[in-house]
Amino acid sequence: MSELKLFYSGYVCIPYLDTPDSAVLRDVWINSKNIENMYFATGTFSSESKLYFPDSTNHYILAKFKDSEQISKDLSDHNQEKTSFVFDIKDGLFQREQQGDVNFVSVYYLEYGDDLQEIADLLLKRDKIEMAGFGNMKTFCLKSSKFTFPYSENIAVIEISGEKSYQSMKKYCDQTRRDANRKGMAMTSLMNLSILEKLK
Repeated sequence: MSELKLFYSGYVCIPYLDTPDSAVLRDVWINSKNIENMYFATGTFSSESKLYFPDSTNHYILAKFKDSEQISKDLSDHNQEKTSFVFDIKDGLFQREQQGDVNFVSVYYLEYGDDLQEIADLLLKRDKIEMAGFGNMKTFCLKSSKFTFPYSENIAVIEISGEKSYQSMKKYCDQTRRDANRKGMAMTSLMNLSILEKLK
């Protein structure tokens, strides 16, 4: 009897580098049915997460995918010297229609296995959030990390729509995190991605 393989939708974030592997992945994903949307984005890491990912860069290709298994295969075939991130969304907390395009994606990690319903209720109150999901994170890099990231199984991803600047979107996300922490959920920013251009 064959083993049932689970795959998830989610997001992949690869460093935008001047390398053949970076260019190949971009071209493959632009033509892939597995990729729903793809963006060129600026990435900012929190001081807490920089300890684990000191090789982070400024520019990334961010893509929304349907099948995580195919993404893992793509990254294994085209691994790079800076870390790529895959966020599998195992629990879609909510999704709603918003005016305007997604222009900001924020990724958090939860230090404890908090109640997902409580997190969803909190995020639902934030009117600019178009989508929120909970899942895990995998990383791909040719160089092994000095420190193991301990919160890979407790990742929250939110999409934010609006026309505001990076600074105002970051403040909005910081306030969301503070609201969660006030309610006893240890929610820490991993990275913020400000979308500069839609590639697909």
